[in-house]
Amino acid sequence: MNERYYNIRFMSRPQYADLPPMSIHDRAAQFAPFAALTGYDDAVNETARLTDSRRELTEDEIDSLNGALNRLKDILPYCPDVTVTYFLPDERKKGGRYVTKRGEVRIIDSYEGTIVFTDGVRIPIKALSELNFDK
Repeated sequence: MNERYYNIRFMSRPQYADLPPMSIHDRAAQFAPFAALTGYDDAVNETARLTDSRRELTEDEIDSLNGALNRLKDILPYCPDVTVTYFLPDERKKGGRYVTKRGEVRIIDSYEGTIVFTDGVRIPIKALSELNFDK
């Protein structure tokens, strides 16, 4: 195959008087990949992304969580340090993921049903799966 083009292999590019030479960047852009289906890769990646399903708590876990919430209400004036695990629903797909948050609790907003941390993060009480006190 090399022998077929040997006579033109070392020739310079043709130069035309009426056209200025194209830069290397512009020449390379002619051969850049073309995405015929814009957004297709994003759709495939979104479909492939996995989410967790929310699991139902057992009666014992619900009792333990209620006891921890009552204890939290009792010591709330002291801004207790807690670690909570809660289910965060996914914005695009069915399901979500479990997230762990550690911090000081400022208030329990019973009107909205949320726990409010001192950094402003609000976590719905219905989303809680675990509540532990840090020492």
